[in-house]
Amino acid sequence: MREFSITDGEFLLDGAPFRLLSGAVHYFRVHPAQWDHRLAMVRAMGLNTVETYVPWNLHEPRPGDFRRLDELGDFLEAAARHDLLAIVRPGPYICAEWENGGLPAWLTHLVGARVRTSDAAYLERVDHWFDQLVPRIAEHQITQGGNVIMVQVENEYGSYGSDSGYLLHLVDLLRDSGIEVPLFTSDGPEDHMLTGGTVPGVLATVNFGSEPEAAIAALRRHRPDDPVVCMELWLGWFDHWGSDHTVRDAADAADTLERLLKAGGSVNIYMAHGGTSFGTWAGANHDGTYRPTVTSYDYDAPISEDGRPTEKYWRFREILSRYNTAPEPPPAPPLLPPSRVEMTGSAALFDVLPAGSAVSPMPPSFEDLGLVHGLVRYGVDVPGPRRPYPLTVDGLHDRAHVYVDGTRVATLSRDGDASVEVAGPARVELLVESLGRVNYGTRLGERKGIVGGIRHERQYLHGVSAQALSLEELPAISFREGARCAAPAFFRGSLQVWEPADAFLALPGWEHGHVWVNGFGLGRYSARGPQHTLYLPGPVLRRGANEIVVLELDAVGDPVVEIRASPDLG
Repeated sequence: MREFSITDGEFLLDGAPFRLLSGAVHYFRVHPAQWDHRLAMVRAMGLNTVETYVPWNLHEPRPGDFRRLDELGDFLEAAARHDLLAIVRPGPYICAEWENGGLPAWLTHLVGARVRTSDAAYLERVDHWFDQLVPRIAEHQITQGGNVIMVQVENEYGSYGSDSGYLLHLVDLLRDSGIEVPLFTSDGPEDHMLTGGTVPGVLATVNFGSEPEAAIAALRRHRPDDPVVCMELWLGWFDHWGSDHTVRDAADAADTLERLLKAGGSVNIYMAHGGTSFGTWAGANHDGTYRPTVTSYDYDAPISEDGRPTEKYWRFREILSRYNTAPEPPPAPPLLPPSRVEMTGSAALFDVLPAGSAVSPMPPSFEDLGLVHGLVRYGVDVPGPRRPYPLTVDGLHDRAHVYVDGTRVATLSRDGDASVEVAGPARVELLVESLGRVNYGTRLGERKGIVGGIRHERQYLHGVSAQALSLEELPAISFREGARCAAPAFFRGSLQVWEPADAFLALPGWEHGHVWVNGFGLGRYSARGPQHTLYLPGPVLRRGANEIVVLELDAVGDPVVEIRASPDLG
């Protein structure tokens, strides 16, 4: 069997010195039919290793309901086919601009702020999850004939907490579950992060995007005998809705990579290929203002969202060629010709909501209703007669259309207007939509829906009804002919395809909503930008007719979507 080890401050692969040249590719952000192409691109860039997180919430969306567990192993086998070693980062927390940092919403609803600590209820759930996951990693270790050479303990824990007992529990759990290869932690190159997030006897690595010399010096102060590893070299970045598209100069990024390697460091380029946060999986950040992350995770990476080499790719390949040989890149995937698709059917959203509703004194959160992501129509009566007062929604997460006696009068948001004038008597309904859960920092594990109450002036309004509609998958919809239904509504059209290929879907004139193609969730869209196209993977399509369904929540212009051959990320 092969061996990977750390001796005298350097990596050894089968007894010979080894330079770790890795790139991040998240198997869960790439259609499985495209893994081989993306991994071939990674290898051709000159890398010898691929790294991936594992999102707990994808694989256990409900307690004990384990799904898609074979995907990680299939991805690792695909990497091996392309002569790539592998690094696995199982969390349980991963950040990754992924919904709730990878933690299931049901878990954070259960234990609250006690996540990522040695709290007994939290650890019980972690142990149960790792019982399912870790043996699947262990069987792919290089010591077992596979290609996994390292496994991470938690993720950037020094940015969050100081519970060393929690980290030690994870180390013991990984070892007891069969992990033989080196373990490591990853943190920012700051003293408080490296003291809070590292574990004695476990390799410490650092994450940064510039000034590698300073980061290496910080790591050396704490771990003079460890190999120098940048586990996340940020050479691109992600975007938030309503913000500018982030692009990093290719020459500047290449210079940072080159300086790190010249200093003797090993690297994991984050991201080598970003991919897409399909469906409702994009997360959010909160630094005083709530900022949901866009659907695309292109990340301005060297391999674009649809798998094409960028200027960064060629610059990085030239640098990496000094340290490793590489094959030629595979051909770029084909693209559909541009076209327009008219929506020919529609269905009012309120006709799709399930019949019946729960009634409670205070508004239930999405988690109370067993809903991860989607829509809830809350209803409450304003007594009367009374003059107009502000109707205020406390703890709105995240957007709400307000209807008074059946007429839409306002749109509220958690960081914008949160009240509207209403006189009584009146029936008020609030159609509340969730956006991504915060994936980083102290607001991790936030609830969705109305998490406070509904007030008229200062008085709480009680007796709140709630109808929930999940958008994790496309709901059952009875469409009628014609596409002039007023938003909020579902719309349907048919895309004719001679030969399936990649494309980008644009919605000019549409405002805010979700798109599915053949039942596959492409993700959220918003006229706020910066992203104005959604990536449509070729494997989602089939020859002949392909169903496109759009849920528009705000307003519709011409009910037409466009198929384009290039992205518009801002």
